Amino acid sequence: MKLFNTRSAPIVEESGRYYAVDEYDWDALINHEDLSGYLKSLVTRDSPLDDSFELEDGSILPPLVGQEVWAAGVTYFKSRDARMEEAEESGGSDFYDRVYDADRPELFFKATAHRVASHGENIRIRSDSRWNVPEPELTLIVNARGRIVGYTIGNDVSSRDIEGENPLYLPQAKVYDRSCALGPAILIEDSALPSDTKICVEIFRDEKLVFEGKSTLKQMKRTPNELVEYLYRETSFPAGSLLMTGTGIVPDSSFTLQSGDEVQISIDRIGTLRNCVA
Repeated sequence: MKLFNTRSAPIVEESGRYYAVDEYDWDALINHEDLSGYLKSLVTRDSPLDDSFELEDGSILPPLVGQEVWAAGVTYFKSRDARMEEAEESGGSDFYDRVYDADRPELFFKATAHRVASHGENIRIRSDSRWNVPEPELTLIVNARGRIVGYTIGNDVSSRDIEGENPLYLPQAKVYDRSCALGPAILIEDSALPSDTKICVEIFRDEKLVFEGKSTLKQMKRTPNELVEYLYRETSFPAGSLLMTGTGIVPDSSFTLQSGDEVQISIDRIGTLRNCVA
């Protein structure tokens, strides 16, 4: 079962049929005491929308309103190596090696709703950066009580040269307008996703494939529940949060995003998030 945030109302998709959720605004819906049970009852009780109904890209909003977006870093060995490579000249490379092996994860603020691009919208790369990459990430939907209620796709667009110049520049490398894309839908799931869940990314330039990569959740060092527990230890989220869980796919140092590139990120059962670079 999938949940979409749209311009008209939240929409549930189940077995190819669509159902409108009219009773709740988005923040209340995400924090429903039993979100999965409520949506299942709606599908059972209510009539689906007309068979001609289609979800068009322009009608899909990012799957958040009052939620904050946070991110976890260095949760895959591949990202550890990439961070060490980019920070070598600044002398900060061992920071990433140490955080990979530490009990405490790296967690950082990423975005609020107005900075997030939805499925089909443009993402951006910084004008003062020369080395920019997408970071495809499983993203957790977490309610105000710290419970994972679903999963979506995230693109943590990052300026590797800025972060590599000095680890203290991480907020500037990560946090700016349209540096985050989320969607298209939330997979409503009560249990953890299987470890063989695949994450894939493809980047097209002038309609030609210029990069592709794959990983699985099995390559993640930390569990989603562990990351959420640390995030919620001393911080409250009245509307809930979205937590990006890190990437296991990093293009090599010769690759950088360019204006006009199209990034497609796919995760099993969730779908495909597609964005172009402005």
